[in-house]
Amino acid sequence: MQKKMPSGGQNEQNMNNDAANVQERQYKRMTTGPVSRVVLSMGIPAVIGMLVTSIYNSADTYFVGQLGTSASGAVGVVFSLMNIIQAVGFTIGQGASSLISRRLGEKDYTHANRIASTALLLAVAFGLIILGAGLIFLDPFMRLLGATETMLPHAKAYANYILIAAPAMVISFVMNNLLRAEGKIKYAMIGISIGGLLNIGLDPLFIHTLGLGTAGAAIATGISQLVSAAILLAAYFRKGFTVVQPCVGQIEISGKMLLDIFKTGLPALLRQGLASIASVALNRSAMVYGDAAVAAMSIVSKVFMLIFSTSLGIGQGYQPVAGYNYGAKKYARVRAAYKFTLILGLCVMGAASVAAFIFAPEIVTMFLRDDPKVIEIGTLALRIQCIAMPTVPFVVVGNMTFQSVGKAAQASFLSACRQGIFFLVFITVLPPILKLTGVQCAQACADVCTFLVAIPMTLVFFRRMPKEDE
Repeated sequence: MQKKMPSGGQNEQNMNNDAANVQERQYKRMTTGPVSRVVLSMGIPAVIGMLVTSIYNSADTYFVGQLGTSASGAVGVVFSLMNIIQAVGFTIGQGASSLISRRLGEKDYTHANRIASTALLLAVAFGLIILGAGLIFLDPFMRLLGATETMLPHAKAYANYILIAAPAMVISFVMNNLLRAEGKIKYAMIGISIGGLLNIGLDPLFIHTLGLGTAGAAIATGISQLVSAAILLAAYFRKGFTVVQPCVGQIEISGKMLLDIFKTGLPALLRQGLASIASVALNRSAMVYGDAAVAAMSIVSKVFMLIFSTSLGIGQGYQPVAGYNYGAKKYARVRAAYKFTLILGLCVMGAASVAAFIFAPEIVTMFLRDDPKVIEIGTLALRIQCIAMPTVPFVVVGNMTFQSVGKAAQASFLSACRQGIFFLVFITVLPPILKLTGVQCAQACADVCTFLVAIPMTLVFFRRMPKEDE
């Protein structure tokens, strides 16, 4: 007579079977589905999520810009702080997500769970560190980031609430990447988009209706980030929804685990961290020419990030596909995904750069219509940047490839080039020679030089990658 399994054991067996089915379906989709369809299915939600994030960042600039040139410039200064927070979140998130994608490609689900659990703990810890250190050193920090005396009150009012929201922001960035690691980009987009739309709605309420000024924009951003983090956490911890199932008991605080996450996430740290340093260098170079120059370059940076986010979103859709298939040793699919993603990125960025070049004055005027000097400086800077924009997809997709397959050294070097090695050289050398024009064209020069480095690096990688699947 067959022994009946206890109800608790039966339930546990059913849960294990459900998890196994989810894992197998996801593995099959990532490693056998049409490459273009899989990349698009994850790239489109990623682009939407990135665009919404850029739009609500730009919304702060738009609504605060109505308070005056100094207030608009202050938002650009605090944008460097947000880059730092984003750098921490992306370092942990992209480091963990790249490792998880490869472990899932190898069907090593236990290791993937440990990575995700540890990444979430790191997100909370580093968010709290940024909060504490930022509030203690707020005044000197804002000056260091490039705030002039007229901007300083606005910058401090804005930064206060951004720092309070820092833990939620780091968690949101990490969760976004963890969901992306296993192809749940649609849900990552929903969480980010809801928060972004909420931010856009709250900005005019807090800034103008309640009369909170610059601080109101920061409060709106903080609330939106908290809502995004809550939505993403709720999705990730829903039973049977994700392949990876993190929990407290899976946390692994070991030297190897931490080294793996931070080494793999180093390109993101360099990319975002150097973006913050570049933003500071840009602000400090522009402040020589007054608040109008700082405000103009801040507006151009936000507009460029809005366009750049489309290329970055497409790359984020490609990243888990590359990681999964590289882990599964399906090298032909990695090549096919790279080619498709690059062509798509070139088409999108090419069209966007042409449109932005033509309508540059109108775009800058949207943010600060009452200052002709800001419009003049911003229009030229944006048009120069548009000339270099078509080179960006080569750098983004190459960088995502290296990071996805665990080539941390190559990914880190390429990340360091754009807003580190080349930009910092150009922003130091060009302004003394070309004055304000040197400030306006430094980023475009850096983009072209990084493109010239990315091409041979990517070609060498694909030539050395095995031709045949294993």
